[in-house]
Amino acid sequence: MLALIEYFPAPDVKERVDEIIDLLRFDHIRGDQIYCVRSRGSKAARTIARIHGLSRIWQDAVGLEPTYIIEIIAERFDGLSKGHQDRTLIHEVLHIPHGFKGGFRHHKDYVNAETVETWYRRYQEKKGDAA
Repeated sequence: MLALIEYFPAPDVKERVDEIIDLLRFDHIRGDQIYCVRSRGSKAARTIARIHGLSRIWQDAVGLEPTYIIEIIAERFDGLSKGHQDRTLIHEVLHIPHGFKGGFRHHKDYVNAETVETWYRRYQEKKGDAA
């Protein structure tokens, strides 16, 4: 039997992603072209979140702008501490390259626990300054 995955808008996640982009000054990311959804029903064993990009074929053939969708897997994300959620969102945002053309930065090159932790600490500092 096929697993039925349902997707829902996640404005709460979008608000947090926008704050991350703003406070960490990820100026290469166009926040208006980032969407956030919460999914339910995924059978992925360890996945907490994932990012999807609109591939170049859609951009070139149909004339759409580069777009990214951050998908939060509700069953795993929602029960995490706020800090772990923030790290997860930072992790997903770090996958977006400076070119913002629909491609991805890969884990081995840049997106890893050390890089996420460095940006998370900066985020916490900036959040403290903003309060």
